[in-house]
Amino acid sequence: MLGILLVHKPIGVTSHDVVNDVRRRFGTKRVGHAGTLDPLASGVLVVAVGPATRFLQYLPLEPKVYVADIVFGHSTTTYDAEGELSEALPVPENLTSVLESVLPQFRGLIQQQPPIYSAVKVGGKAMYKYARSGQEVEREFRTVHITSYEVLSASENQVKARIICSGGTYIRSLAHDLGQTIGCGAYLSGLVRTDVGRFSIDQTTHLKDLTPECLIPLHQALPPMPLIPLDELQTANIREGRQITLTETPTATMVALLEPSGTVFSVARVDGNVLQPECVIPSGVPHATS
Repeated sequence: MLGILLVHKPIGVTSHDVVNDVRRRFGTKRVGHAGTLDPLASGVLVVAVGPATRFLQYLPLEPKVYVADIVFGHSTTTYDAEGELSEALPVPENLTSVLESVLPQFRGLIQQQPPIYSAVKVGGKAMYKYARSGQEVEREFRTVHITSYEVLSASENQVKARIICSGGTYIRSLAHDLGQTIGCGAYLSGLVRTDVGRFSIDQTTHLKDLTPECLIPLHQALPPMPLIPLDELQTANIREGRQITLTETPTATMVALLEPSGTVFSVARVDGNVLQPECVIPSGVPHATS
């Protein structure tokens, strides 16, 4: 069994909890996910079952879209509602106007630090473990791309914002850094991931409702990557790890390959009109058929 699940992760569970639940439901240990969501967050979590886990890296998983609830007037140790609150600071009376003036500096390519309470590893150890033991570690800045950071609604000290960003962006850090820039502190109080690449929350299934019928076959999940059908001899050569030569040169750098039955069994790198397989599904593995 193999395929892709679009799961609506609920609040209060980790992404790994979702993986463990899918393992139990589908009777397989080979389950993986793309793009961790914190327990506080809900929304789209892309999960792969069986050999499809090898194809997660090729799925169209960017940009990511979030709707974030941000509270101003406090910061927290975790940058979200689960951390310890700092002392209260006055929130600007014209919060919306202030936000509109500073938000442009949070768009485009920006540098951000991951929260100290995060799974980012330093010296082979997750940073949150250092934080829990009271140790300070140096956090390296990372470059992320923020396509859009817009206010949807606002009250005296709370804002709902829509953020479109690259993978690896910490929305908690965006909330915290925004509060630091304004000077009153801020933290993330709620988060929904509404889109991952071309996968939207409307396509997701709640965890309790997942069945094998929810699996999306790779030929539906991989596009816009081109799909190239092969004959039996070409398929056999790819399964043996050998290059094959096409009569026409693909325009993409990576392509998905279809065996004669019409199912994806490999992703290959394109070099001119030569295809070099990067990953291959063994023959005889049942695919999702939806």
